[in-house]
Amino acid sequence: MSDVEKQAGRNGAEGHRLEKPEGTPLRNGWTTGACATAATKAAFTALLTRNFPDPVSITLPKGETPAFALAREGFDGESAYAGIVKDAGDDPDVTHGATVIATVTRLPPGSGIRFVAGDGVGTVTKAGLPIAVGEPAINPVPRAMMTAEIEAIAAAYGIAPDLEVTISVPGGAQIAESTWNPRLGILGGISILGTTGIVHPFSCAAWIHSIHRGIDVARAEGLTHLLGATGSTSEKAAQIFHNLPDGALIDMGDFAGGLLKYLRAHPVPKLTIAGGFAKMTKLAQGALDLHSSRSQIDNKIFLSMPCSHILKDSARSAVENANTAMEVLEIMTQEGIAIAASVAEAAKRTAEGVLRDSGVVVDIIVTDRKGAIIAHAS
Repeated sequence: MSDVEKQAGRNGAEGHRLEKPEGTPLRNGWTTGACATAATKAAFTALLTRNFPDPVSITLPKGETPAFALAREGFDGESAYAGIVKDAGDDPDVTHGATVIATVTRLPPGSGIRFVAGDGVGTVTKAGLPIAVGEPAINPVPRAMMTAEIEAIAAAYGIAPDLEVTISVPGGAQIAESTWNPRLGILGGISILGTTGIVHPFSCAAWIHSIHRGIDVARAEGLTHLLGATGSTSEKAAQIFHNLPDGALIDMGDFAGGLLKYLRAHPVPKLTIAGGFAKMTKLAQGALDLHSSRSQIDNKIFLSMPCSHILKDSARSAVENANTAMEVLEIMTQEGIAIAASVAEAAKRTAEGVLRDSGVVVDIIVTDRKGAIIAHAS
């Protein structure tokens, strides 16, 4: 998906992609991170004013300003809390209908903002995730969104933003059992996720149809170099790297196969595929659907690459038992192995195998979580 994070179901629970008749619009929804941010803003406002804003509006990373109705509100001693029911729109997200509650408490001066995992929100216990071990499973963008709203409110009232924010999701522990969280070492509940705040419905047919139409338009405009990316972070990095116009950007998401097969029949001179290390590892394995419910990474692929022969036995064992692809990247980088470059080359071979004799020249760009290019196979 286009840089949208979800509670991915182990057995497709996330997971059964929604299909509607062609031409039927799909309704967007909101991430758990957006709901947590709105609940935090409402609770902090009430803690200072004794009044809950309802609905409460927030600013999303791309500037949208949605408003959320409160499902719960109240005071508990020196704390205030507010809850919002997550609406995932027409997307089959397992957290649809869950209530995201923020409880806020003032802290002593100089404490800063502290995030706490409440009931139903997981805690990170393994390395390789964007949050440190021992921290609540509240991802970086939701943390940044909540921090921005807290700081704005604090500034408006002339106080320091010293606040404890506890995020809870009643029933979250049960919901998490149908996600990848236990396998990833996130224990006790779900994760608070989202990079844009918006959940875009996951319709396989509709998404692939939009890929085809994007290619058609680009070809009609005479563009000779297209870019398909798994998300907005890698897309931006690759667009800048190749100096491509917006019209060359194809919203590939997880559907590498849909992009490659259509280009085989409707070629352009050059294609760039860009994505993070994990997604590009899946492509390197030969997967053409990169979604978590359709393909998983087998760590043995890293040990089969030519660059891995210099690994010590202890490092080989660490790679084989690593929790995530990012953990593998960290291990092999520490060992002086350019594993991202090997992944890029293998992903390029997969893409070339699908494109076959179409005449399309393909290159692969691999980025890290911050959008820095860590490998380029051309």
